[in-house]
Amino acid sequence: MGLLRFPLASLALAFLLTPCALAQSSSAPPGPPAELHSLKVTLLSTMLADQGIGEWGFAALVEADGQEILFDTGARPSTVLENAKDLKIDLRGVQDVILSHFHEDHTTGLLTLRRELSKNNSAALSRVHVGKGIFFERRGPDHNPMMAMKKSYEATGGRFVEHDQPEEILPGVWLTGPVPRVYPEKNYPAGVEVRRDGQWVEDNLPEDQSLVFNTSDGLVLLAGCGHAGIINTLDYARHFLRPAPVHAAIGGFHLYNANDEQLDWTADKLKEFRIAQILGAHCTGIESVYHLRQRLGLNRRTCVVGTVGATFDLRDGIHTGRIAQ
Repeated sequence: MGLLRFPLASLALAFLLTPCALAQSSSAPPGPPAELHSLKVTLLSTMLADQGIGEWGFAALVEADGQEILFDTGARPSTVLENAKDLKIDLRGVQDVILSHFHEDHTTGLLTLRRELSKNNSAALSRVHVGKGIFFERRGPDHNPMMAMKKSYEATGGRFVEHDQPEEILPGVWLTGPVPRVYPEKNYPAGVEVRRDGQWVEDNLPEDQSLVFNTSDGLVLLAGCGHAGIINTLDYARHFLRPAPVHAAIGGFHLYNANDEQLDWTADKLKEFRIAQILGAHCTGIESVYHLRQRLGLNRRTCVVGTVGATFDLRDGIHTGRIAQ
């Protein structure tokens, strides 16, 4: 939860590329990329709630052309499990999980969910997609819970799949893998170091990854914290997939402590991408969502704060809780 800093004067000089994400050209689809016909995203963990349990965390259920994916698993062991019950959502048929990065507010629920749901279906949450670097050793204010969790999770019969470049995990559903840091959207905690190639270096969350959905209306982004930066992530997606308008951005974008200048810069870049809808949850920040709404010329239906149970649907748009309307 560190400071967000991207000095505007240095944009042209800031090429903070993540080495494991540079294979973007080899992942470009050989022909026209597959498009989703249906897409629904339901928030299962975020701070604001008028039903269920609110927490500083994030999780979302993705339903894409009849396939389900769980994106992140919340901050407390049973938040997602309990919220799913309250929302009458059955997670037992979900096999694939995406973890956006190693932080506990996105990963803690994994073991509880796997152990509980596998009682009825051994395949439930049995495959977890992670970005390369999620198991790296850390030191400083943040430790890495994934190092111990890996052994415990694998003991349940589940397995991790590491990604170091964009991959299409379902037709029209793309995992970015680690994202190149072209723009200096520095929005990760200070004082944490990661061990890479035998050296301790600043931890810029090299594994941070998001989901991108290709639709006839444009690209839809789902992010957990967006530690790679929302602009870096969308710019990358429009490079390896297609330079389409951004139909929607959903999730956490770690803008809650951004100042007005930084938010203006972000909004202006989003305007270049012709963004149409924003469902800002978790670490995006309430005031930041309102600032983006005003700068982008969006409204109370197209740029809103996410709540537990809030949804984005490709046909029906955004619906959020009463407290955020």
